[in-house]
Amino acid sequence: MITLQRRSWLAGMALALTAFTLPASAAEAPDAMVKRLSTEVLDLIKADPAIKAGNIDRIMAVVDEKIMPNVNFTRMTSSAVGRHWRQATPEQQQRLQAEFKALLVRTYSGALGEVRDQTLSFKPLRMQPTDTEVVVRSEVRGRGEPIQLDYRMEKSNDSWKIYDLNVLGLWLVETYRTQFAQEINAKGIDGLIESLAQRNKSGGGTAKTN
Repeated sequence: MITLQRRSWLAGMALALTAFTLPASAAEAPDAMVKRLSTEVLDLIKADPAIKAGNIDRIMAVVDEKIMPNVNFTRMTSSAVGRHWRQATPEQQQRLQAEFKALLVRTYSGALGEVRDQTLSFKPLRMQPTDTEVVVRSEVRGRGEPIQLDYRMEKSNDSWKIYDLNVLGLWLVETYRTQFAQEINAKGIDGLIESLAQRNKSGGGTAKTN
């Protein structure tokens, strides 16, 4: 079975390919936004020698500045923590978001450094004009077999944002929710925060491709 770390890396690759600039206007359909951004990010990666050289500081700065604004991170974190989110104090919620973000930034940074000749192939979008939540379905194509990749997106004010990813049939937030629930049941919310902090300090969120 594919590991959580490997699945997280693939999800990072997906975001690296698609969510690289600030959200577009509401007039742009969510699938059109993803297609446009995938082209922009590939062109930028090819032109940035620091990213191609694997400069982790440059990669992490770009991820934090460009990718994260396209993600509803509060919703992603609260969904990953699940029912325990409401039990957390505002301070604990802030710390959970900070540590989870650090974990994902490391993961996405590793994925961004590995982007080479990957492309995205999209399936027709099923969407009604009044929909505020949609699933954009695609495949990542490059070396090896195509990788199934679906995006759960929501309309937030005048733009669309990603709040979950389906990699090879499993939603990323649900996968983290299972892991986080085990941590919370064993050590409480503070225990989960400490576990995430330790992983970030040790570089445990950095993606590995093997």
